[in-house]
Amino acid sequence: MKLALLIVYFSVLVGIGLYCRKHTTDVDGFVLGGRSVGAWLTAFAYGTSYFSAVVFVGYAGQFGWRYGIAATWAGIGNALIGSLMAWFILGRRTRIMTQHLDSATMPQFFGKRFGSDALKIGASIIIFIFMIPYTASLYNGLSRLFGMAFDIDYSVCITLMAVLTAVYVIAGGYMATAINDFIQGMVMLVGLVAVIYAVLESKGGFTNALDGLARVTDETVSTTPGIFSSFFGPDPLNLLFVVILTSLGTWGLPQMVQKFYAIKNEQAIQKGTIISTLFAFVVAGGCYFLGGFGRLFSDQVDIKANGFDSIIPTMLSGLTEGMIALVVILVLSASMSTLSSLVIASSSTLTIDLLKDNFIKNMSEAKQVFVMRILIVVFIAISAVLALVQYTSSVNFIAQLMGISWGAMAGSFLAPFMYALYSKKVTTASCWACFLFSSVLMTANMFARPMFPAIMQSPINAGAIAMLAGLIIVPVVSAITSAPDKKLVDDAFKCYDKETTVPISVALGKNQS
Repeated sequence: MKLALLIVYFSVLVGIGLYCRKHTTDVDGFVLGGRSVGAWLTAFAYGTSYFSAVVFVGYAGQFGWRYGIAATWAGIGNALIGSLMAWFILGRRTRIMTQHLDSATMPQFFGKRFGSDALKIGASIIIFIFMIPYTASLYNGLSRLFGMAFDIDYSVCITLMAVLTAVYVIAGGYMATAINDFIQGMVMLVGLVAVIYAVLESKGGFTNALDGLARVTDETVSTTPGIFSSFFGPDPLNLLFVVILTSLGTWGLPQMVQKFYAIKNEQAIQKGTIISTLFAFVVAGGCYFLGGFGRLFSDQVDIKANGFDSIIPTMLSGLTEGMIALVVILVLSASMSTLSSLVIASSSTLTIDLLKDNFIKNMSEAKQVFVMRILIVVFIAISAVLALVQYTSSVNFIAQLMGISWGAMAGSFLAPFMYALYSKKVTTASCWACFLFSSVLMTANMFARPMFPAIMQSPINAGAIAMLAGLIIVPVVSAITSAPDKKLVDDAFKCYDKETTVPISVALGKNQS
């Protein structure tokens, strides 16, 4: 049954990729689906790129174990800050200005918005370097569930996921990814609700499971009775850092922000905001809620031997064969959708922002699409090799890899990108300051972690601090450095003043009675 479901699932993904080949004849079609993607597809593409095996296996397991049921706050933050506020604050302005500047990637936006090729190249290098650890973490989480369900070797899991993702992304580009994301999102919604119900029922239902969690004690964490079933859990401060990293981080991640580039129109943005937020409440909230009951399985989990990433697979191992098949498809859907977004973002960035004009002159549209396809293969191969290497090394926690990647990229781009959409005072120097601060901080955290203060030795906390620091660095540096070129800035912002006529059903006029 499990194998049959996988074969059907893979066939559908590849079929959609082949069907969408007609949308990949030029760069705009391959990278952004012709900027004509509707609300449902964009919202689901945003949500499925957001939540992967990293969240379901790594974060839900680790933070559910550490904070108990209070880990659900991370899911709530993902919905309200990472989805609702991100769409509301960034969605519309991103769509308008990126089309006006004719930018298809985040580095290209920086290059045109600030008139700096160096800034564009710097941003593209950061994306390439720090996107790879994130991709490797996707393989790790998926492999653990495949190993539980099929007893398949880790290298086979990696190869299978890499090849299938490469096939449909190379064939159909962004449009194939968006359609597959919608299907994968539906699987995630239905599957997660079913899994939560099944796991709680295995412990006597929600009330009994919560009562059992209240009786769990761990004096190395807290001596307070019932701490793991409490409102804020045993460590509210570090939980807050988790909420910040996983929620605010989406505002500066290229593969997330790029979804706003492709959305069709105003109504799609409004509808997509609601859909994306509800999706996040169910998926993110559900993942962390499920992970919060991890300690009920402490008699079956050996954290020292197998790490936090083994918690969720252990919780699911006692389910029926049908439920395990659903779980595998669920996590496969989440991981492949995120992986496809990452490789499109990375390959388009390298092609458009680094290779074109700098190393390969006069690249035609067809040649750019061809190079992107080649780079998708290269990027997937590199990340797969890294996943195999890190599996046998000391860096074996999914959360560590994601924290480093998100901290570096979101810390570098969040503040410069957001301020650049709203303020004419942002300077090129402030962008560089933010880029350097976050990328250097997270690199140092990776290689010299013991030298950091205790609160920052966790890459999660360091990443959250990098994001928050950027919100201060950009306005402060902008205030003390030379003002940007007025003509360049005015040209970028004139897109917001352009008048457009819409039907009265969309907007009421001043003189309408």
